[in-house]
Amino acid sequence: MDNKYLKRLRKKAKKGRRGWPLATVAYYGPDLDRATKVSVGIMPAFAQPATATRAWTVSEGDIREDGAVAEAMLAFIAEHHALSVGIAGAILGCPHQQGIDYSGDWCPDPACGFWHGRDRWSGAMVEEDHS
Repeated sequence: MDNKYLKRLRKKAKKGRRGWPLATVAYYGPDLDRATKVSVGIMPAFAQPATATRAWTVSEGDIREDGAVAEAMLAFIAEHHALSVGIAGAILGCPHQQGIDYSGDWCPDPACGFWHGRDRWSGAMVEEDHS
């Protein structure tokens, strides 16, 4: 049976744009099948940077099916009075942050090998420029 917090989060996203602030939800994982990290950002207005962000991680399973994390996300969204919620439709790359967890173009973590040479938005292989 699906968790009530997961349902509530999905329902908020399905309502579409209802005004600002907007909560953005992005999932990250070692490949396109399993998300181990979620990040929520609060955008106060159009073309404004996020004023608050929060991230959650899990070491096992898929965070998209974790009711406790969904409950915490909903509390964060409510705390910032977000009127709209947008959820990315796919996993947007590995859970490690470039410039924070690693330097260079690709994450060196062996668990994230799937993403080496791939576009984080599409998951498709990126052609390298050999000029």
